[in-house]
Amino acid sequence: MSIDVVTFGCRLNAYESEVMKSEAEAAGLKDAVLINTCAVTNEAVRQARQTIRKTRRENPDARIIVTGCAAQTEAETFAEMGEVDLVLGNSEKLERASYGRVAQFGIEETEKVRVNDIMSVRETAGHLIDGLEGRSRAFVQVQNGCDHRCTFCIIPYGRGNSRSVPMGVVIDQIKRLVDNGYGEIVLTGVDITSYGADLPGTPKLGTLCAKILKLVPDLKRLRLSSIDSIEADDELMEVIAHDHRLMSHLHLSLQAGDNMILKRMKRRHSREDTIRFCEDVRKMRPDVVFGADIIAGFPTETDEMFENTLRIVDECGLTHLHVFPFSPRPGTPAARMPQLDRKIIKERAARLRIKGQEALLAHLRAEVGKKREILIEREGLGRTEQFTQVELDANIAGSLVSARITGHTERHLIAEPIGKAA
Repeated sequence: MSIDVVTFGCRLNAYESEVMKSEAEAAGLKDAVLINTCAVTNEAVRQARQTIRKTRRENPDARIIVTGCAAQTEAETFAEMGEVDLVLGNSEKLERASYGRVAQFGIEETEKVRVNDIMSVRETAGHLIDGLEGRSRAFVQVQNGCDHRCTFCIIPYGRGNSRSVPMGVVIDQIKRLVDNGYGEIVLTGVDITSYGADLPGTPKLGTLCAKILKLVPDLKRLRLSSIDSIEADDELMEVIAHDHRLMSHLHLSLQAGDNMILKRMKRRHSREDTIRFCEDVRKMRPDVVFGADIIAGFPTETDEMFENTLRIVDECGLTHLHVFPFSPRPGTPAARMPQLDRKIIKERAARLRIKGQEALLAHLRAEVGKKREILIEREGLGRTEQFTQVELDANIAGSLVSARITGHTERHLIAEPIGKAA
């Protein structure tokens, strides 16, 4: 055994796990399991603890190093676990020296908790990686942290304040990945629509996208991980409208469809803002498909407020829903608000998921007969420009295949290739 990495949570964590493994290997660390945790819900923390126990049972002699957002916000929770050898913060996990010390002197010579104040971190380094194991698309970190303080969210305390990777570094990383055969790049971060506010000249996300598409002409597909629509800048809208290498799938950090709940969440958009954004984008790019994160059962949410959230799925024409039952995170304002009964929260989450399934089915039906470019992820499966999963007879991971949509299941499309792989 050398180094294994277990990743929870977001695409940024997936990217950082590759950096962690690379830095740990370069430092000479061996026989270790790195567990990169997520703190977005209590369930995510529970799953991480469960995985740590299982990992120790299966790897009794391995060094178990726990890091990520949950380790940053709840370091002592993991340090108290007998199965854990070392806890690293979100900044420390990307530093070769963190692993070099362990490789040279061993765990017993290293303090068990190495978690510094994440709010003191002022820069985000552009770590160069050659790709992501087992993936046909590559994630590129362009930003980290968040300056906003939504009342339900613990992530700023795990990631720190917003900071951006310089454009030149991002473009160099993408060129490197494209040279290594990646046809699709996903820009990722905690709040990528805040990109550039801390850089000289304060470039926007739209500026970055335009530069990437201009300076990396061999890049076939560019995708955005998740955006805050209220921060979408004019140049980003121009790129969405006119450059079809930017994929026609936008995932919105929506959270709710009721204005009072949005206000209590301390979000910066109204339901009307979101509806207008979706209408504007759809006029410019009729083939666009929207996804969204939605929280069910936020404190004080009434039946009427919840119905407003249900309705916004249709009003915005949402297709891919990520539904989160509200989970009070200690230390957040929402945890101190009047809580709903867990049964009500689960019922509302279930209704939202049913609504999401209905929306997905409507999208799948509408796709039948259309021609799409499919990025092959693994044998027999790929994704369209709209990020819809497709089953088809193709097996070259990372290739682009022109295909005709012939049918669908409840969850994905079925297609037949009509051209050679790109």
